[in-house]
Amino acid sequence: MRTLWRFGYSARLLKTNHFRTAASNTSFPAVWILLAQYSGRIPGCFVVVKKNRFFTMPETVEDKANLELYSPHPEVRGMTLLNREAFKRTVVVPVLKVKKEIVNTLLKSLKHTVLQRPGLKRVIEDPEDEDSRLVILDPHKIPEFSLGESEQEVLKQLNVHPEVSKYNLELTYENFKSEEILRAVLPAGQEVTSGFSRVGHIAHLNLRDHQLPYRYLIGQVIIDKNPGITCVVNKTSIIDSTYRNFQMEVLAGESSLVTKVKENNIAYELDFSKVYWNPRLSTEHGRIVELLKPGDVLFDVFAGIGPFAIPAAKKKCHVFANDLNPESYSWLLHNCKLNKVDNKIKAFNMDGRDFLLGPVREELSKELPLLKEEQKTSFHIVMNLPALAIEFLDVFRHLLVGEPCSTAGLPTVHCYGFSKHDDPAKDIQERAEASLGTSLDGRCSTYLVRNVAPNKEMLCISFQIPADVLYKRPCPDEAKPASKRLCTGKDFSEEKLPS
Repeated sequence: MRTLWRFGYSARLLKTNHFRTAASNTSFPAVWILLAQYSGRIPGCFVVVKKNRFFTMPETVEDKANLELYSPHPEVRGMTLLNREAFKRTVVVPVLKVKKEIVNTLLKSLKHTVLQRPGLKRVIEDPEDEDSRLVILDPHKIPEFSLGESEQEVLKQLNVHPEVSKYNLELTYENFKSEEILRAVLPAGQEVTSGFSRVGHIAHLNLRDHQLPYRYLIGQVIIDKNPGITCVVNKTSIIDSTYRNFQMEVLAGESSLVTKVKENNIAYELDFSKVYWNPRLSTEHGRIVELLKPGDVLFDVFAGIGPFAIPAAKKKCHVFANDLNPESYSWLLHNCKLNKVDNKIKAFNMDGRDFLLGPVREELSKELPLLKEEQKTSFHIVMNLPALAIEFLDVFRHLLVGEPCSTAGLPTVHCYGFSKHDDPAKDIQERAEASLGTSLDGRCSTYLVRNVAPNKEMLCISFQIPADVLYKRPCPDEAKPASKRLCTGKDFSEEKLPS
């Protein structure tokens, strides 16, 4: 629970008239400012300045603070070790004196005018009157500390005197947002990173070089400002294309990277340091699963821990899921059991190419000849390894031998890739065509999944494998019995799920 700043009898009220005709440059001489500061130590002491008094002076520190209300103390610039006490600063804000019986009604009516800051009480006690409260207003919404006509009308209806007072408000570390803190700490003009990917209790950052000297402070700020985050890591290497994991440094919080996540109402458990998981792909996972119907067959070539395979199995599809990474395979089995689909998914720990040439080819060889025109079973092959998947498409060239099945039964491939091309969709299609050795014009669709980096897109190209690509027709001089049968290729060993 976050501690709220307590406002006691140190309130210093500087009363002004509510009319907009009040001179915008009128304020208090330095001696009065000092008096107000010292008088704050005395319970109940405040200063009253009426509109017809003639005090004028240049802009004061407090007046300037109003313009920088959402900025921490300037002395925190360059801080690399977090010191929360250094963020304290005092600013002048407008307050309204209101009878405590109508505070809630007033807050509803002036909800867009009341000051909203993290961990800050909007209503404080009035040191002069125990039956009244002080409502803190946003100085950016109250120009010249004068109420507008709409606010005055609200107060008139509630029978509240429309007199605005000035209040010296102390803001602390708890009252600033993470981006405000980091903007104040990092060198002026440099990019501030406050966004991150959340994986369970872990916040995953990709810091730039100029942010690295401040990385431990950044990590602690993210933990402080985001409930539920107890560990912050920074990626220190590119994703390894073999196992799709990367090196990372723990910046703040606990060191355990075993976590739980929930995506599209399905729970997963994983070790973030050893397997690939990207929360930004949640929508894409859901999109593909939405294409599947009960009874369909899904081959997931690069399955990871199961974000395509498990929801497909829950949808009563027949699923074959594979991943080369032994850790991903282990967590895939774990999550199958966790979601009670371990009897609906056949899992494999193989190279993707071997998976296609073995289990996929054998299953297609067995099932495609059994399809009838009226049957609506569809076969889908998902290949989510954007850095390399397109290079695997050549496997489909003459994968099967025999007479082609009906066009409706041809498997649909969903293959992912990255592109830095000016026309990413055209680029992905041309690369897929080069691997397949045929044109996909009018036979494919491309979908923009997400922007990965400036000038780098992730796309999905979907197409039915053309019959002339998938099938190798038998030569006339081959044995007749063999000409009517599909080749199943080499035998393969299927990994059984532990009971």
